[in-house]
Amino acid sequence: MTAQKLFLTFGGAGLSPKAPGTVGTLASLPVGLAILYYLGMETLFMVTLAITIIGIFEINKYEKDTGTHDQQHIVIDEAAGMWLALMIAYATAITMPYAYAELLAIVFSFAAFRLFDIWKPSTIGWIDRELKGGLGVMLDDVIAGIAGGLLSVVALIAIEKLLQAL
Repeated sequence: MTAQKLFLTFGGAGLSPKAPGTVGTLASLPVGLAILYYLGMETLFMVTLAITIIGIFEINKYEKDTGTHDQQHIVIDEAAGMWLALMIAYATAITMPYAYAELLAIVFSFAAFRLFDIWKPSTIGWIDRELKGGLGVMLDDVIAGIAGGLLSVVALIAIEKLLQAL
C-alpha cells in the first residue's frame, strides 16, 4: 500500500468491506482522544487543520490518477470531521458540573457527526453534490463535524438544564 493510500484510508480503516465511513470514524476517535488528552486541544486543532489541507491536495492527486471521485475507501475526511465534532463537544463538556459529561461528549460527537455525515442536510448535501475534487470531499465532512459538535453541545446543555430542574 502506498503512503498516499495509507493516509487517505486512515491507516487502512477505509478498506473495510462494510461501512467504511463509520469504521474510519471509529478508527479516528481514539487517535483524536489520545491527541486531545496528551497533547491538548490546540494540537488536535492543528493536526485537524493539517490533515484537512493535505487531504484536499492528496485527494485531488488520487482522483486525477484514478479517474474517480469521492471513493468510499477515502476516510481521511471522516477523521477531520470527527475531530472537529469532538473538539467542540469536549470544550463544552469540561465546563459542565455533572458526572460523565466528557464521556457523553465523546458519544454524542461520534453519533451527531455520523448523523450529519450520512444524512447530509442543507449545505452539507450541496457541498457533497456540487463541489468536486478534494475540496468537496473534505469540506462536507468539515461542515458535518461542526454541525455534529454544535448538536452535541445542545444535548450537553439540555442534560445540564434537566439535571438542574430535578
